[in-house]
Amino acid sequence: MAPLPAPLCLALIAALGFGALLLWLELRHRLRPASPLRLDSHDWTVQEHPAATTGAAPAAVAGAITVEGVLRLSNPHARMEVMVPEVELRPTLLGKGDLSGVTVTARLTAAHPDEDTRADGYWAAYIVKGNKQTEARVSLTIAAPAGRPSDGDAGQQPINPLALIDTLWLEVLWVNYGPFGRLQRRDGLLIPLRKPEPLQPATARWRAGEACQVLPLPTHLLGVLDDPADVLRRYAAAVLQPGDILTIGETPLAVMQGRYQHPAMVEPSALARLLCRVFHPTSSLATACGLQTLINDVGPARVLCAWLAGTLMKLVGSRGGFYRLAGEQARLIDDITGTTPPYDQTIVLGPAHPERSCRELARQLGVPVAVVDVNDLGRVKVLAASEGCDEGLLQRALRPNPAGNANERTPLVVVRPA
Repeated sequence: MAPLPAPLCLALIAALGFGALLLWLELRHRLRPASPLRLDSHDWTVQEHPAATTGAAPAAVAGAITVEGVLRLSNPHARMEVMVPEVELRPTLLGKGDLSGVTVTARLTAAHPDEDTRADGYWAAYIVKGNKQTEARVSLTIAAPAGRPSDGDAGQQPINPLALIDTLWLEVLWVNYGPFGRLQRRDGLLIPLRKPEPLQPATARWRAGEACQVLPLPTHLLGVLDDPADVLRRYAAAVLQPGDILTIGETPLAVMQGRYQHPAMVEPSALARLLCRVFHPTSSLATACGLQTLINDVGPARVLCAWLAGTLMKLVGSRGGFYRLAGEQARLIDDITGTTPPYDQTIVLGPAHPERSCRELARQLGVPVAVVDVNDLGRVKVLAASEGCDEGLLQRALRPNPAGNANERTPLVVVRPA
């Protein structure tokens, strides 16, 4: 049998070497140290107490807001046992004015199923066994001194700083300790303290568009505690009529699905640190953590192959090849500063299963629903839409970006044909 030509041998060796590299990248990625523990929460309540009911509160305190809820730590692994030696709460208030005089007192009380609760509030290191879970009760008290009139406003009623607060951003810093080493986890959840009243047909201010009308709907800051169907019903149901299309931004839907994380929880690989340098500085993939988030979602082999193929396509005049080959998330990931506070400190992915979400929301609301990505440059991308959505109408209606790109808090827009 005749030997293979030298060029063919070199090509085969190169192909085998590249295949081995891809296999090594995937195995290294999938076998990297990881903790199976998951954190979620439930049963959150918010109560505002007048000054007269605060009991022993100082006279300078003009009332208080109490927030209570439950954190749940679950271990879905069948055999691995994981220790949680440290848990810390870090609350941040968001509002519409100066909150410098407001104080937040946080208390975390362990509620383990097999240990007595400590009265002193100390978090003793706890082992979460395989297929088990534990809980901790959270209690926060938000208080402030009575407000004072601003300069030149003598005779006016004092302003209560608590009235300026509308949102609590609660970060949970907790340590996972086990066969994987010691991992610092940082999860955040948004708790709305006040919600705006939904628009009514008599007060809704529609904007004229190209052969259509549009109505941006203000909401509270949305988060993982919100159910998309409940949000759409609360803020849109009163103004909807047959023929309307209801749109929701892709980022608000993603944060309600919990698809965000702090960069501290992302450990960039050598591939992410090297490859992020080739992207435009304004891209969300131009940082090691941003690109690693994509790698964690689709795998390092796909990202590397998409970059190599995209580079070759660019040489022959075809741009955007990387984003087409790397998958939809490559375009949708928002790195820090890319979204509304407090998510501006997190990396937000695109929503999961947007087509299914549109179908379910349309069925519950009785009008077509679309998930859209719109910016101030007139770019409109319909990520997914239920049956009956007119994409041409959405392009015309949303090109001026009626929802805005700043802090308008109008993630929902109703589009009505003229």
